[in-house]
Amino acid sequence: MVSAVAESLKTPPLSLSDTQLGSLFTGFIVVYMLTSPIFGRLGDRAKRPRLLAIGVAIWSVATALGGFARNFAALFAARATVGVGEAAYGTIAPALLADSFPRQKRGRIFAIFFSAIPIGSAAGYVLGGVVDEHFGWRAAFFVAGVPGLLLALACLGLKDPPRGGQEEDEGRGTKVEGEEPNPTSSVPSPTSWVAAYARLLRNRSYALTVAGYAAYTFALGGLAFWMPSFLERVRGLSKTEATTQFGAIVVVTGFVGTFAGGWLGDWYLKRSANAYLQVSGWATLAAAPAALGAFVLPQRAAYTTAIVIAELLMFASTGLINSAIVNVVAPTERATAVALSILAIHLLGDVPSPFLIGVISDATSLSTAFRVVPVAILIAGCIWLWAARPTGLKSKV
Repeated sequence: MVSAVAESLKTPPLSLSDTQLGSLFTGFIVVYMLTSPIFGRLGDRAKRPRLLAIGVAIWSVATALGGFARNFAALFAARATVGVGEAAYGTIAPALLADSFPRQKRGRIFAIFFSAIPIGSAAGYVLGGVVDEHFGWRAAFFVAGVPGLLLALACLGLKDPPRGGQEEDEGRGTKVEGEEPNPTSSVPSPTSWVAAYARLLRNRSYALTVAGYAAYTFALGGLAFWMPSFLERVRGLSKTEATTQFGAIVVVTGFVGTFAGGWLGDWYLKRSANAYLQVSGWATLAAAPAALGAFVLPQRAAYTTAIVIAELLMFASTGLINSAIVNVVAPTERATAVALSILAIHLLGDVPSPFLIGVISDATSLSTAFRVVPVAILIAGCIWLWAARPTGLKSKV
């Protein structure tokens, strides 16, 4: 939504610079990643549907409050608060899904779940651009935020399956050394927090997967935030045309790419224990030259085709990587593992990337600033293929 109305935010009364626009996303991500570890540990101990509902409610109210902002500080505060809601939902939902479906189906299940990202992003681009043009950017935030309160109520009706109940080997992974399981406790002790995160940092399989995810998120975060402005400012498209075109590309490539990646990962899993990482690595490597073409090719047909190819290949990894993360840790620590991955990928990924692209854009041009994206994509693919080697990752999938 912020990306869709970014050019309007550059006009009075806010008159934001590119650096300030980039910092709006950075502020949201900083709060998101710092609060994720808290909800991660709570999610491994407390009632998960209740935490999901709280997250969606905060998410929705904070989004709507952005429409009341009268200056940069107020808008920054509203966008940062959205991160609290996403921390609750983003850390707990994958763990709940993992406990609802068996391992051999998780590639597809996570593909379905994470397809909400491109579909929601596309809705934000298209709806934000249209509402902004006809009713102003403030109305765009109201339309995006208020309906979410109904979804918060719906979350309260979800079931909370037993942790580790879907594991193939009964009891496998449910005992965590040095920590007595206590699923009914809603407030984990500080000692258990430190022990859990220390175990994850020593898990080489987990660490390598998350490292590649951080480079991937750097590229995807910068691309998602700045692409509508790139199409409008560099390619000369109108506001509605830029947001609608990119939104359409995101929803189609996100849906197709995420589902295709999930299906391919589950199919290849029969032949390789590291299928999720191998498929993700090769697809991401192939996306790097396509992304470069999207920024340097002058003809509209050529750069549009390049954008489509790059997005398809990048979205193929979304469900697979998150499936790999929950599969290499104990069931009682899945929310914690997702939380730590969120902290890492955003701290090293899309916290710095929108801001960095904005700074480079102010100093040179947005076209020049976008050259960092293909490099990050290339790094992500290389790390995942390295992690997929038998000596680098012994996956439990």
